[in-house]
Amino acid sequence: MNITREDLIRTASEIFGWDTPREGQLEAMAAVAQGRDVLCVMPTGHGKSAVYQVPAFTLPGIAVVISPLIALQRDQADGINAAAGATRAYVLNSSQPQSSIDAAWAAAEDRNEDTRAKFLFLAPEQLARQEVSDRLKGLDVSILVIDEAHCVSTWGHDFRPDYLQLGGLAQALGRPVVALTATAAPPVRAEIAEVLQLKDPFLIAQGFDRPNLHLAVHMHVEAEDKRRAVMQSVTELTHPGLVYVATRKETEQYAADLAMAGLRTAPYHSGRPAGERKEVHQQFLDDQLDVVVATTAFGMGIDKPNVRYVVHAGIPDSIDSYYQEIGRGGRDGLPSAAVLHYRPEDLGLRRFFASKRPDEGSLRQLLAALRAERGPIKQAQLAQKLGVSGRRLSGLLNLLQEAGAVSMSKRGYKARKMAPNDAVAAAMDYAERRENIDQSRVDMARQYAETSGCRRQFLLGYFGEELPEPCGNCDNCDRAAAEGAAVEDAAPSTGEMEDPFPLQSAVTHAEWGPGVVMSYENDTVTVLFESTGYKTLSVELVVEKGLLEPLNR
Repeated sequence: MNITREDLIRTASEIFGWDTPREGQLEAMAAVAQGRDVLCVMPTGHGKSAVYQVPAFTLPGIAVVISPLIALQRDQADGINAAAGATRAYVLNSSQPQSSIDAAWAAAEDRNEDTRAKFLFLAPEQLARQEVSDRLKGLDVSILVIDEAHCVSTWGHDFRPDYLQLGGLAQALGRPVVALTATAAPPVRAEIAEVLQLKDPFLIAQGFDRPNLHLAVHMHVEAEDKRRAVMQSVTELTHPGLVYVATRKETEQYAADLAMAGLRTAPYHSGRPAGERKEVHQQFLDDQLDVVVATTAFGMGIDKPNVRYVVHAGIPDSIDSYYQEIGRGGRDGLPSAAVLHYRPEDLGLRRFFASKRPDEGSLRQLLAALRAERGPIKQAQLAQKLGVSGRRLSGLLNLLQEAGAVSMSKRGYKARKMAPNDAVAAAMDYAERRENIDQSRVDMARQYAETSGCRRQFLLGYFGEELPEPCGNCDNCDRAAAEGAAVEDAAPSTGEMEDPFPLQSAVTHAEWGPGVVMSYENDTVTVLFESTGYKTLSVELVVEKGLLEPLNR
């Protein structure tokens, strides 16, 4: 079926009322319509959904959309149905009554193109159920959409093992895959493409710069001083807003103190019952709360335009998660504050969270179970046999796959011919490398907090974008302007002669192996190494000692 750009523009206008596609949207839609995989990196509100929704209405068949948030599934389905003037999008998740689930499957399996469902929304956890996976493979699927695609990446800020099986589903359906995410640095994009088995994907990456966000960091020595400063900054800011903390206990404590200060507030963390979390979410969206104090559990799917501040009461675990979280502020384009309260001693807690060594005994038990099977076994069957949760099992399977001890196919998982001791040792070695990388990501967050240069230049450099001049809208730029001085330039390399290696160029180190040049600042170069993560080196020593060499790939 030959679908032209004119067809896409007409569909966008007639169904959704969009007369002028945004930059890059039409090219991405055309790629999808032509059967090409697409990786779309755009902030919420910048039109990611259009990339799959418009082609889905022009193509025969049904678009299967994998999304981790039940509320977001329902919102998107309702929006599609309202635009189409008929029920063309259905939701399949655990919150639905059986009658609704039966109706969704019936609409998806309808052979009449005029009445068949055009969209089917599912959560990734459902794919562990064999009957769900089998029924999907029997559908006439036009597009497979993976929303919040950074969840497939161990580099990402919300890694979920449930997403690991999506690469196999994409291979089984044999259809173009559209991977969507709001924030993904180059290493995250690379792993998304690898795990989802994207073939020569069309990449659209836009909108990392949020000039309306004022970036600031407040340094503290004593914990109580930091706590008072957080309270003061939140009570003085224009509401509504978000406060991110590291632990569940802190959400309760800060929420109670802010309520005593006269603010309408609520704590949010994964330990609260689902009904309470849903109520807090809805109250915040309806402007019934001034501030939500949350762990990272309050995140994806919060598309509230008028968030006037995002305050972090401690150092985040990575630049990836920090930029995702502050990106929830000012989506209406109006000024919003992104404030980080930083105490160097807090780094210890983040480094503790980054330590995720697996249990050797669990790896051996899983490997023995796989070796006892005569052929491939499905993950759900394996979880039942071992009596472990699907989430924990996915993490262990991932380690053994990376170690080369386990293979995955359409039929399930199978042990390879590898000595058990060697397999476990390789899995533990891989886990140690991932831990080193996670620790290095914490260190990059520390560098952001401690930089004396333009903070926006630092953030954009991390995501592979260049801001040639300091932004003039961060605390360091404000301070320099007040003192009549020039802020230190934190811009990434432009590939000129004073920088030994261009930004994003591949290099190799004698000890740490291959890596990618990420940014330059204050006579240092930051390189992301595949084996150990981020390393910051002296440019002078790099040149003098020949520590890095160009790598031709």
